Amino acid sequence: MPLFQPLVRHLKSPELFGTIDRLPCLGTSVSQRTFEVFNPSTGELLAELPDMGIEETRAAVDTAFCAQPKWAVLTARERSDMLWRWHQLIVDHADDLAAILTAEMGKPLAEAKSEVSHAAAYLQWYAEEANRIYGETISAPSTDRRLLVIKQPIGVVGTITPWNFPASMVARKISPALAAGCTIVLKPAEQTPLVAGAMFALAHLAGFPEGVVNLIYASEGDAVGRELCANSKVRKISFTGSTEVGRLLMRQCSDQIKKVSLELGGNAPFIAFDDADVDAAVDGAIQAKFRNAGQTCVSANRLYVQSNVHDEFVDKFVEKVRHLSVGDGFDPGVAIGPLIDRQALAKIESHIANAVAKGGTVQCGGNRIGKEGTFFQPTVLTKISRGMTVAQEETFGPLAPIIRFEDADQVVHDANNTIYGLAAYFYASNLKRVWRVAEALEYGMVGINTGRMSSEAAPFGGVKQSGIGREGSRHGIEDYLEMKYLCMGGI
Repeated sequence: MPLFQPLVRHLKSPELFGTIDRLPCLGTSVSQRTFEVFNPSTGELLAELPDMGIEETRAAVDTAFCAQPKWAVLTARERSDMLWRWHQLIVDHADDLAAILTAEMGKPLAEAKSEVSHAAAYLQWYAEEANRIYGETISAPSTDRRLLVIKQPIGVVGTITPWNFPASMVARKISPALAAGCTIVLKPAEQTPLVAGAMFALAHLAGFPEGVVNLIYASEGDAVGRELCANSKVRKISFTGSTEVGRLLMRQCSDQIKKVSLELGGNAPFIAFDDADVDAAVDGAIQAKFRNAGQTCVSANRLYVQSNVHDEFVDKFVEKVRHLSVGDGFDPGVAIGPLIDRQALAKIESHIANAVAKGGTVQCGGNRIGKEGTFFQPTVLTKISRGMTVAQEETFGPLAPIIRFEDADQVVHDANNTIYGLAAYFYASNLKRVWRVAEALEYGMVGINTGRMSSEAAPFGGVKQSGIGREGSRHGIEDYLEMKYLCMGGI
């Protein structure tokens, strides 16, 4: 079924994206079931898509398995050229991709355009990185031998992407796989499948051979995930989502000792020390907390501010938060869009209620906006203590709890006191403190005097229960390669 009018009216090329439920790279629905995709800002129906399950996933895996050897034997330059063509098509159709993203996810159009640009940057990076897969030679113990190491694609990769960055996550996961010579089967989040479909439509136009990129639409991820984990033709799983689901996928892959890359939950601390530039720290905190309505895995979840600058920071922070506009992502000037669904609304309300019941103070916000949609006021809480839910759990919404602290060593201890270790942020000017805190924080990524640090050139990933592996950078392609040692005798 074509995309419905609420989305078509935002597109420059509706004829290109109007039938993304019938892509050549999309499996055929066996059950004939469908599911609907809605705009979280308006509740409007955007599209009706085929609802796939185990049979369709198995068929997509078979197709990818058959295509993989031919894709792997292409030269690195040939794979690179195809990624470059896909990159250029995404750049050429960036406005339409951003409109689709805003319609199905809700984020402001400016943020959506930035995300599409970020997605294109990953394709560009790995188009270049495809040509830099190197082996090595090793000094042999005798003159009649030669020892070498080569790297080969791991095979079929099953990927599951989240709803909060539905364009950049697709590119970040599958571009290194394709560059390495792997084929992929992708299941996008059921809330935001349309931009993935549009990107795959462009991949088809770029000329990827049949079976190299395969898309599975499904309203429930359980059946698809189980099949990807259980199917012996799938050699690797790459997943971004909750730690709870990541644990489940890891268990399901364990019987086959299947490789996994997991980018999971976070509980990012943001620390403003008393030697920080307070104005810069406030701006950084706004960026780290409220981008994508706080619905990011690297969103600042606990804001620690040293006593000497606490009141100044709170006053300036609250003043700026009060001026953040909330609304439909297509409306001009909107800074914060809707939450993804009503469950997200309920969670943020429960965190606020728990904090207030235990002595927390609402400095601004704290309420839903309107009866339609899933809009929530950007909210600041103070007088936060360690026993409150908001100090222990990831909120995933526009809620900023501020915690006063005295001792620098203690705040680092508190920041590390979590099962998560994805991202952390801090502001300070003393170089000795900068080095010591950066090294002491138990996180895979640390932003120092900045509220945003994601880049295709840098390794993205966490430690502890925030995940396994890294995405982006030259390191990201290694997760899709097997190292093979060759010992050549009789030379």
